[in-house]
Amino acid sequence: MCGIVGYVGRTQDGTALDVVMEGLARLEYRGYDSAGVALIDGDHVETRKKSGKLANLRAELESHPLSGSSTGIGHTRWATHGGPTDENAHPHRGGADGKLALIHNGIIENFHSLKQGLVDEGVVFASETDTEVVAHLLAASYERTGDLTEAMRATVADLEGAFTLLAIHADQPDVVVGARRNSPLVVGLGDDANYLGSDVAAFIGHTRHALELAQDQIVTITPDGASVINFDGTPAEGKAYEVTWDAAAAEKGGYATFMEKEINDQPHAVRDTLLGRTDPDGRLVLDELRIPEQQLRDVNRITVVACGTAAYAGMTAKYAIEHWTRIPVEVALAHEFRYCDPIVDEHTLVVSISQSGETMDTLMAVKHARDLGALTISICNTHGSTIPRESDAVLYTHAGPEIAVASTKAFLAQITASYILGLYLAQLRGGAYADDAQAVMKELAEVPAKIETLLGRMGRVQEIAKFMADTRSVLFLGRHVGYPVAMEGALKLKELAYIHAEGFAAGELKHGPIALIEPGQPVFVIVPSPSSEHGLHGKVVSNIQEIRARGARTLVIAEEGDEAVVPFADEVIRVPATSQLLAPLLTVVPLQVFALWLSTAKGLDVDQPRNLAKSVTVE
Repeated sequence: MCGIVGYVGRTQDGTALDVVMEGLARLEYRGYDSAGVALIDGDHVETRKKSGKLANLRAELESHPLSGSSTGIGHTRWATHGGPTDENAHPHRGGADGKLALIHNGIIENFHSLKQGLVDEGVVFASETDTEVVAHLLAASYERTGDLTEAMRATVADLEGAFTLLAIHADQPDVVVGARRNSPLVVGLGDDANYLGSDVAAFIGHTRHALELAQDQIVTITPDGASVINFDGTPAEGKAYEVTWDAAAAEKGGYATFMEKEINDQPHAVRDTLLGRTDPDGRLVLDELRIPEQQLRDVNRITVVACGTAAYAGMTAKYAIEHWTRIPVEVALAHEFRYCDPIVDEHTLVVSISQSGETMDTLMAVKHARDLGALTISICNTHGSTIPRESDAVLYTHAGPEIAVASTKAFLAQITASYILGLYLAQLRGGAYADDAQAVMKELAEVPAKIETLLGRMGRVQEIAKFMADTRSVLFLGRHVGYPVAMEGALKLKELAYIHAEGFAAGELKHGPIALIEPGQPVFVIVPSPSSEHGLHGKVVSNIQEIRARGARTLVIAEEGDEAVVPFADEVIRVPATSQLLAPLLTVVPLQVFALWLSTAKGLDVDQPRNLAKSVTVE
C-alpha cells in the first residue's frame, strides 16, 4: 500500500529531491504513517525520514537539508511490519558501509527465516521491518557481483511474498533499480531523466510516457533510458503507453479536499466511461475485450470478486446483469473467494472490480479463478496495473486519478462499466432484453447531467451534516439496488467520520435491526421510485413509518415528485427521476456529500482517514 518514487537525471542542482518530494506528495494517499528519501551524494547515500505525514519529512529536510543530487528514491509508508516510527520508516540502509538504500512496498513472507540467517552472521538491525532484511541481503549480493541489477536478481530469488523494491548504491550514482512481484511499479520515460513509481501520479508532472512492467521483472533506469529483464535474467520489454490525463487532474482544482473535487468530478467520470462504447447505430462495441463472442455467449454463470466499495458496485451490478442477461450472478468478497471452494469452470465468467488494479485480495482471486479454468474480465481504472494483465480481458473505467482514500467517483464509474458489460452480454445473447441495450445506453448518457443537477442541490445536505457533527451512530436502509447503496453510505461514514454506521436491507428491519431504533436515531432511507416494480416503493414507505413511530429521525432520499414520503420524513433529499436500475448513480451522491461534510465538521482529515490507505496491496 506504500507509495514509492525513483528518479535519475543528468542535473546536479537538487532536481532529484524536488522530483521525489513532488512524487511523494501525489502518492501520499497510498500511505501516511511515515515518509523518507535517499539521495546519492558523492561517494555515499544520504537519507532523511520521519514518522507521520509528509509534512514531518518536509520539516526535517528544512532543518537538515540535503545536497543537490541527480539520483534519488522516496517512500511514503502504510505500516505492516513494525509500527510507524522514525526507525521503521523507509529508506533502509544495507551493508556496513551504508552505501546502499532500499524502499519497499508489500510484505516479505519469509523475512523471519532470512533475518535469522543474517543475525547469525552478525548483522545488527536498526528497525523491526521486513524491508531492512532485504536491504542487507541486497548489499551482500552487491559485494559479490559489483552490479546493482545483478544483485537485485540474486536477492529476489530468495524472497517470498508480494513486493516492489527500489534501490540505489553510491558506487553506481546514475542508476536506480526496481523489481516487482504482485505489487505495482511503472516506469516514466523522460528526456535525459527517467522515473519509477507505484503509480503514474508519481511522475505525471514531468512526463506522460510510461512503460508497463509485467510480473517478476527487474527494471534499471539511467538518464539514458530503461532496460528490463525477467527474474531469471532473460531480456524483456515493457509495454509503452501514454497517460491520458495530466498533472492538473491530480490537483484539487480549487476545492478544499480531493474528496470534494472527486465527488464533483463524477459527471465526467460517468460520461468518460461511457465514451466510445457504441457504434453509429447505437450498438455496444467492446473491441477492447478481445474475447471471442461465442465464448461470452457460452457463459452460464458470473461471479464478481471485489472488496469494499468495489464489492458494493458489484452488488449493484448483480441486479442489472441478472435482469438483462438472465445469467445468475454471485458477488464474492475477493479475500474469501479462494477459501470457499468456489464452483467455477470454463463457462464461468469471473469479473474483478478494482480501482487501482493492484488490490492484492482481488488479484489472488483472479489468479485462482484462472487456475480453475474460468474466463476473467477486469473492471479497472488504472492502465497498466497488475489485475488487468492477469485477466483475460479488461474494461477500463475512465474516472481519472482518484486521490482521496475513500472512493467516490470510482464507485460510479465501476457501476457504469459493469452495466456496460451486462448490456453487452445481453446484446450478444439476444433474447427478450437484447433490444434494451440501446435504450439503456441512451438513458445512461443522460445520467451525468442529472448528477450535475443533483450536485447543485447539496447545500441542505451539507447543513444537515454540520448539524449532526456530534452524532455517534447512523443507520442506512435500502431495497433492491438501494441496499448496496445503503451499505456504501455506511462505509463512507465509517471511513471518514469514525462513527458506528450500518447499512441494512430494509426488508430485514423487522428481523432484528429495528431493535436499534430509539428516539433521535438518525436513519437514511433510500426510497425506490413510485414506478418501481413489485410494490417496493410502498414497502419502503411502510418501513419509514415503522421507524418514525419508534422515534427515529428519518432522512429520506426520494425521487422528485414522490409526495408519499413527505408525511413520514424529517428531511427529504430529492434526486432526479430515473429508471430503477440506474438510480444508484444518483442516490449515492447525497450519502457521499453527507459523509464528507460530517467528517469536515468533526475536524477530521477527509482525504487521509486514519489506518487506511488507497490501494490494499497486501493480503
